Amino acid sequence: MRKELRKLENVRSTFTATFSRFGTKSGWRGEIKTILLKDIKDVNNRVVADHLWFNCTKGFDKMSLSEGDIVKFDARVKEYLKGYCGYREDVHKPVEKDYRLSHPTKIAKIVKNVV
Repeated sequence: MRKELRKLENVRSTFTATFSRFGTKSGWRGEIKTILLKDIKDVNNRVVADHLWFNCTKGFDKMSLSEGDIVKFDARVKEYLKGYCGYREDVHKPVEKDYRLSHPTKIAKIVKNVV
């Protein structure tokens, strides 16, 4: 569980994170582009999560991100259930509560990584 995010549940705040990579996930209408952010920090520069996956929204997509770029955005902390919720008996992944950042807005690249 992300204990630091739990403390901010239902609060909209500003966060910074390091872009790691793009990915995909299966969706109702096919593949959905995703984005992996690492070292998510709050306004006090405290790490609130080691990593989070987001859907690659228009705000993220238009920035042409490279690995190591720092992004700044506003988001709301929300609770969600993770684990397997289906009926298969051969899958053993218990359902538990966790916390995520939802509805990112005001997305901006603040540092360009120089490699």
